[in-house]
Amino acid sequence: MEQCVPQPVTRRFEVMATVALAVLVALTIVGRLPDPAHQQFLLWDIAIGLVAVAFVPLVIRRPVAGALVMAALAALSPAATPPATAATLIVALRRPFRTALLVALASTVAHLIQNLWQPINTLSFLWFAVLDVVVHAALLGWGQGTQARRQLVESLRERARRAEAEQGRRVAEARTLERTKMAREMHDVLAHRLSLLATYAGALEYRPDSSPEKLAKAAGVIRTGVHQALDELREVINVLRDEDVYEGRPQPTFADLRALVDESRAAGTAIAYEDQVKDPASLPPATGRTAYRVVQEGLTNARKHAAGHPVTVRVEGRPGDRLRIELVNPASNGVPLAPGSGTGLVGLTERVQLAGGTLDHGRAPGGGFRLAASLPWPP
Repeated sequence: MEQCVPQPVTRRFEVMATVALAVLVALTIVGRLPDPAHQQFLLWDIAIGLVAVAFVPLVIRRPVAGALVMAALAALSPAATPPATAATLIVALRRPFRTALLVALASTVAHLIQNLWQPINTLSFLWFAVLDVVVHAALLGWGQGTQARRQLVESLRERARRAEAEQGRRVAEARTLERTKMAREMHDVLAHRLSLLATYAGALEYRPDSSPEKLAKAAGVIRTGVHQALDELREVINVLRDEDVYEGRPQPTFADLRALVDESRAAGTAIAYEDQVKDPASLPPATGRTAYRVVQEGLTNARKHAAGHPVTVRVEGRPGDRLRIELVNPASNGVPLAPGSGTGLVGLTERVQLAGGTLDHGRAPGGGFRLAASLPWPP
């Protein structure tokens, strides 16, 4: 496909090409004057030369049509040979091989016809034919080679542009995925932290007759929890703003599960915790972290929707089998202690599925709410 050239550049090139070919046509006519056999064709050569020069812009704008016109003029006079040669080269530079080959053959035949009725005295017809074929073959090869090289360079440039754009897209997707992952981690932590604060605040609201020591202790826990929540919220904001790699906080493991349960117990939640895990040290860190998040989300939801009710947490499993987690809490008819966004269980389901496990949540057989997860545990 030809490239679109701006109009001023095209006109300037047409003028330059026309002047250059006009000079070559004039030199061709003058060079034939010493031969008496050609002097009788002087006016004819001048006329054909003028017509050929006039059609030079057509060769530039419509190479194939212009080259065929030049070939026809070359059959009538040697004065049209320079424009016809240039037209053959332009077609070879800008058109497919088959089209360029047909134009080159037409120009070759036209010059053979020219030599039949205006022969060169110092060159036999056979040698003229050989020279004619060699010259047009060279023009065809030169033009097609240049065109192929130009297309190759353009193809490599386009491939480089696509590779750069693809790399940029992959980097952006990886960055977005990493930020989403970190934001999800912080959501889990913030939801847990804020539900604890709501629990302590509810205790202060409904038990104003508590002793000053208990009130002071609850207020201290709330103050500490607020500072922790603000720090964690600041980390979320930094994740969303920072363009650099965010290293983040140390991630929890399965070993932190009991501390999580104790923290919820300290907030006033009655928890029956059953740990029947065999060889927990061999549990993969990613699986342990997912298990921690499952229990954390379950306790957070229990505090929100069934505050003051007991929660049963069962964890069991062994290497080569699966790690099973189950949380059950009674249903509550009251107003939730803190509003939920509804996205916690959605994100938790995605997290468990990415770990190769399954998550089930809904009404328990005996009433209440049940959250159960099953995670693979390789041997």
